[in-house]
Amino acid sequence: MTSPANTVAVDQRPRNGKLYVAIVALLVVSFGVQVVRDRGWQPYQPSPALWVRSGTAVTKLSMGFRNLLADIYWIRAVVYYGGNKGAVSGKPNYDLLYPMLDLVTSLDPHFRIAYRFGAIFLAEPYPGGPGRPDLAVQLLQRGIEGDLGRWSYYHDIGFIYYWWLKDAPNAAKWFGLGADRPGAPEWLKSMTAVTLAEGGNRNSSRQLWTELQNSDVPYLRKNASIRLQQLDAMDALEKLTLAFQRFETRVGRPPRDWQALAAAERLPREAMLDPTGVPFVVNKETGRLDVSQESKMWPLPTEPMARPHQ
Repeated sequence: MTSPANTVAVDQRPRNGKLYVAIVALLVVSFGVQVVRDRGWQPYQPSPALWVRSGTAVTKLSMGFRNLLADIYWIRAVVYYGGNKGAVSGKPNYDLLYPMLDLVTSLDPHFRIAYRFGAIFLAEPYPGGPGRPDLAVQLLQRGIEGDLGRWSYYHDIGFIYYWWLKDAPNAAKWFGLGADRPGAPEWLKSMTAVTLAEGGNRNSSRQLWTELQNSDVPYLRKNASIRLQQLDAMDALEKLTLAFQRFETRVGRPPRDWQALAAAERLPREAMLDPTGVPFVVNKETGRLDVSQESKMWPLPTEPMARPHQ
């Protein structure tokens, strides 16, 4: 059965065949030019003056090409996010990310990847993202409204509350809501119980991310693997911090370098490295052991951690 959205799209298409072909050709050419520009000498930075910010307005102007325009805006949003995240100079600016995602999902309310990936982009802490988990939740709630309450959106909101907002009760609530949706996997019910019982516990975090590794979306699986490595790094830092404190108590001063600490505490070389092989460092601002800013593990999620020295 044809959905209302598809019916509108068909009815609004130009009846003139030549005009239809011309419009498609122009869209493809303009998009190709933009891709070349995007992949060229600088990250894509859309000018606010060139953007129609209202999703409703864009839908009316789409002339039946809503899905095509949604694809174009989505690719531009990904390039915009990636260009800012990978910028080697200057401060990343993600101000237009949510408006772009708003346009994409207004044009295509069933664009699942845009909701799920877009939420991850929005929730990532600065400078890896805008650090706006509130907007990530807002985007996913729109997905629930537009995509008939799909369980995966509830699951993702629960994750945002758990991982980025450190709000275990709300995380458990959303996991529970997702578990009640049609087609939800059985393990989602156990996530609700674990979150309530061990909210904020590193072991519960590990269980949640391990479940997400089973996602059918490659990017989500990769993100889950990185989070699990971060948890491994946090475990390693905890042990290294204790060794650091023992050395300082016994000798009366911090170790001069990692070699001195390893020799005194009989630690293997691997104990000084994060899961990607980058040496741990002492954070000059906090005085705590931490991952290096050169590591893919940086920054670690916020968690109380003992200081190795004052």
